[in-house]
Amino acid sequence: MSLADRRRSRSPGPAPLLLTGMTVLTVLTALATTAACTAPSTAGRGADAGPRGRAAAARPAAAGALEGVWRMDGYGTLVAIKGRSLRTYEATAVSCLPGGVTGTRAGAPDAHGRSRFTVPQGLEGQEGAPFDAAPLTVSPSGPGRAGLAIADNVGRRTLHRIGALPARCAERPSRDPRAVFDVFWRTYAENYPFFRAKKIDWTAVRERYRPRITAKTTDDELFAVLRAMIEPLHDAHTHIAAGRGRHYAGKRPGTVLPTPESAARTDRAIAANLGPGVTQRHWAQGKLSYADLPGRIGYFRITQFADYTEKGDYAGDVAALDRALDSVFTRARTQGPAALRGLVTDLRLNGGGADPLGLRIASRLTGRPYLAYAKRARNHPSAPEKFTRPQPIRIHPYRGPVYTGPVTVLTGPLTISAGETFTQSVMGRAPAPTRIGQPTQGVFSDVLDRTLPNGWTFGLPNEEFLTADGRTFDGPGIPPAIRTPVFSDKELDARRDSALTRARALLNGRAPKAVRP
Repeated sequence: MSLADRRRSRSPGPAPLLLTGMTVLTVLTALATTAACTAPSTAGRGADAGPRGRAAAARPAAAGALEGVWRMDGYGTLVAIKGRSLRTYEATAVSCLPGGVTGTRAGAPDAHGRSRFTVPQGLEGQEGAPFDAAPLTVSPSGPGRAGLAIADNVGRRTLHRIGALPARCAERPSRDPRAVFDVFWRTYAENYPFFRAKKIDWTAVRERYRPRITAKTTDDELFAVLRAMIEPLHDAHTHIAAGRGRHYAGKRPGTVLPTPESAARTDRAIAANLGPGVTQRHWAQGKLSYADLPGRIGYFRITQFADYTEKGDYAGDVAALDRALDSVFTRARTQGPAALRGLVTDLRLNGGGADPLGLRIASRLTGRPYLAYAKRARNHPSAPEKFTRPQPIRIHPYRGPVYTGPVTVLTGPLTISAGETFTQSVMGRAPAPTRIGQPTQGVFSDVLDRTLPNGWTFGLPNEEFLTADGRTFDGPGIPPAIRTPVFSDKELDARRDSALTRARALLNGRAPKAVRP
């Protein structure tokens, strides 16, 4: 997630159709209330007031330790903290615009000086009061340094204190089409990590398109140019929303987006291949489902890692997921003579969401800790090869029942974003899962959502998720070990599901296991 659009996927509609960066873009509106910070009175409390008195006296100093302006490593973001208020700014070498996040400190800092900021959000057009979708925590970590963590995001972002906001942050941005172009081009130039891998000369892109933009360029003309600049990236984490029906979202060539009709056909094909008399149980507004299959094989389908409740807040998503996992991974299914002999996890239609939810599922599938992946962000405006220090993200076994037997993972081109980071997170599990189907979409980064001077919004990736040996799967996606068709018209017409059939045969010992690529 980015700081501006905290959830990777927040589109309304059926779960199978909610595809990160591909469907209708939903704008999250960040609201905040601010109030003056009033220090608690310490009158009558001296050095001998006792531990409680000393802790209370220390609170204003702890809060003040975070006061000021901070530059974030990577992400092109400045964070300003004043009193109880937090605000972000989107910065490049040519611009500084108000960011999409404002927060309010929730209570006093803890004993370590950590402050929690609520960030009320609500979907555009949604009735009712905004809610705290996922709080931010800012922690001092040394002289002039702090860390920022987002509840529904993995890893921690490093902050460095700077003297003040740049002067341009207080200036009214120009809406001239040339200024809009410059901010758009510069944001990609300073943050996008994959130009070399995609064989795109971004400087040449500017030289080609910048002369076409003048003060009289219309909105339609400007949108067409911006779209033409990023369309060759074929990146499902790139998008532009320019109002009045002007929307663009990238995708890998050959990706066919589902329709309500094709999604219904897919559901029928899956049900037919689960077999007669098999009942699927559903949770999280239908985004999680499970069925016990003959031969003590489990089938667990995950179509999204977000919006598990009507409210859509992260805490609610965690609670809903945990309830589902408690129902699936019972002692009876994980221990003893009736335990599962194999588990099929189906992510072939998964539009992404919050990466930590995937880690919670992975923790139910292991009896030992292991590395899920390491995460890093591009961290130099003119050197695409320079990144932040990789942060290792580890899986720790759940404290209750866990399943440690054979697993197959079904994937395809509509396994997107958090669906892919989950797939990557279980690759280090023992025994290693067997991936069946087609390569995933190839987009792992959180989306860095940005606003242009004319009010348009756009997004791009800026991170890499590394394997233990330093590889990434951005672009081509995670390959399967066993290739099969995935919801092709021919398969759907025949209500056939080759990937599921192959997974069940493998887990039942009737198919050879392919060598992992």
